Amino acid sequence: MEFQQLVKRVRRGDPRFSASSLGLLLIAVHGAALAAEQDTSQDARLATVTVTGAQATEAQKAEKQLAKVPGKTAVIDNREVEKGRASNAEDVLALQPGVFAQATSGSGANKISIRGSGLNSFYQGYVLGVKFLFDGLPLTGPGGTQEDMLDMAAVNHTEVLYGANAFNYAALSLGGAINFVSKTGRTDPGNYARFEGGSFGYRKQVLSTGGVVGNADYFVSVQHNERDGYQHDTPNKGQGIVANFGYVFSPKLETRFFLRYREETLTQGNTLTKYQLKHDPRSNNVPFGRKKDGSTLLGSKTTYTFDDNAKLEVGLGYNDYPLYNGWRYSATPQDWRSKDINLTLRYLRTGDTFLGLPSDSTVTFSNTRAYLADVKSHARSTGLKQQETDYTGSRDTVFSLGNELQLTDDLWLSSGLSFIDIKRKAEIQYTTGTNTTDFPSGVKYEEHDIAPRIGLRYKLTPEFELFGNVSRSVDPPVTWQLGSTGTPYIRDVRPQKANTVEFGIRGGHGIFDGSLTVYRSWVQKELLSVVVRQATATQDQLVATSNGSPTIHQGIEAGLNALLWESPNGDSVNLRQAYTYNDFHYRHDATFGDNELPSLPREVYQAELEYRQARGFYAQLNARAASSYYVDFANTWSAPSYTLWGLKLGYQAPSQKWEVFIDARNLTNERYATAANTAYDAKGQDSANFYPGDPFNITTGVAFRF
Repeated sequence: MEFQQLVKRVRRGDPRFSASSLGLLLIAVHGAALAAEQDTSQDARLATVTVTGAQATEAQKAEKQLAKVPGKTAVIDNREVEKGRASNAEDVLALQPGVFAQATSGSGANKISIRGSGLNSFYQGYVLGVKFLFDGLPLTGPGGTQEDMLDMAAVNHTEVLYGANAFNYAALSLGGAINFVSKTGRTDPGNYARFEGGSFGYRKQVLSTGGVVGNADYFVSVQHNERDGYQHDTPNKGQGIVANFGYVFSPKLETRFFLRYREETLTQGNTLTKYQLKHDPRSNNVPFGRKKDGSTLLGSKTTYTFDDNAKLEVGLGYNDYPLYNGWRYSATPQDWRSKDINLTLRYLRTGDTFLGLPSDSTVTFSNTRAYLADVKSHARSTGLKQQETDYTGSRDTVFSLGNELQLTDDLWLSSGLSFIDIKRKAEIQYTTGTNTTDFPSGVKYEEHDIAPRIGLRYKLTPEFELFGNVSRSVDPPVTWQLGSTGTPYIRDVRPQKANTVEFGIRGGHGIFDGSLTVYRSWVQKELLSVVVRQATATQDQLVATSNGSPTIHQGIEAGLNALLWESPNGDSVNLRQAYTYNDFHYRHDATFGDNELPSLPREVYQAELEYRQARGFYAQLNARAASSYYVDFANTWSAPSYTLWGLKLGYQAPSQKWEVFIDARNLTNERYATAANTAYDAKGQDSANFYPGDPFNITTGVAFRF
């Protein structure tokens, strides 16, 4: 390839030819020119130049893009996670400071919280306070997030944007956003097979194929998983398909269609007392069944590039999340319907000038609407309908304007303003119950708000960058928090709002790289949930949500990686560490004063020490330690602290054609609570609020590419 042609491709942004490739070429050309000067007897024409260089991965590209955000972000390469068990969000979000992710009953029902978002919400099947997306298309709607889609199937990399740093994804959440980016025929061509098996009857099989045909590419993956369960009578199984098809019509126009479909059946274990946690952790007197008969996500994203390199992205989505809640054991099973439609528009301009300064701008519009959403309950004994509640018409709409202005060679100013429209509707259409309270049988409201944001990035040295921002977030309740089928009335629960200040530093020097972030959020009307009634053999668990008095969320997030040793042939020893300090408390509440908010550890430390050989063998020793935390608002009873140790051994063939691993967890057989429900006032007495974590367990796996 001629030199001029390659230079043009680099400048044009062709992903096959990076700036590093150009640098290698210049070095090679310079060396060849010197050689020609030293030996004038040889032909003056340059010899053939061979350019080599690794193309940046999709995760590396995303990391470079998110580095422009003046706040905490992270990118996780799911291929690295797949060196061990990768069955749910807990596996993927490990070692991320500020993020709490724990699975219950070994399923996708994860408790996920960023900076204390949805910290004490009822989560056995739902995640609150975080917006989830696939390929930039919303998974989270007015009805919340369906946990069965968080199975990590066919994900290339994961983006985590903390708090208001999720501005470009129009996130209406205190915690921010998590965007899962799918594998495609261009990122993962060829055929792939993966098989995992382990303790408590865990089995998982994955088959995929992908490729490029002319201007088109395709990717299809099928998955099946099963687990017998640790607690008695807690089996779960699921199967699904992930597919996408992309087509490049021209250098200016390309599109991609997405499909995610999943069926899931599971039985979750009941919560235990602290005594049971230590002495009878497999106890399960009140199991609870959930069934998904075909969760579906359909979407498309089309990108058009204008002559001035501005881009317009148009995203369309359809989400259908049927749920048969309590299909086993519940006295009053519920049939949930939740169908959302969403539209996302993003207009991005780069390379402009404003007041003579380099300027990049974004305009974002996002609208997610529940066009069919309701829940019906019936008595298992008689089959008669007990109650029906309708949520249809609830919606979240956000219009955002953003700009990054380069003030000097080392200083960037980011600003943004979001215009927010929230509509919530919850109305009881039918009930056999009698409302003896002052609460109404229906609530319908529409709120308008604005959320400004301003931040700075300063290149302290070529290796280190300081950042800071001041932002506002608006986080609406999901529809069922207003009421579902447990009570014959609806609560008028309103959006929570927070003002946040965040400062930090990131970068690396020598063998070290990492980040340190400090933040403080002043929260108004925080959405707080409490277990009003524990589940029994004849009654389901009852959870109530209300707006609390003013609270504070503040903390420290620290991550540090170190290359401890590297041999001349490429063998290495690496250490990764993540530390989180949480301080979430009331501000002079009339009942609880300045008490801590329950349900999340105050301190969490995670570490991973890895020895890797250039020939493919690797060994990892990992640890996770969490401090004790209260499980009631009165701060009278707490969960036990714990430390878990794990070990991974594996081999990846140099040809990349096959790999094998062993993933051992909880080596010391610690009995601990993976998560906890929240009580109002435990009065210092042991109560059944703890979900038991898995004891010592092993997972093995093998994968082939062909």
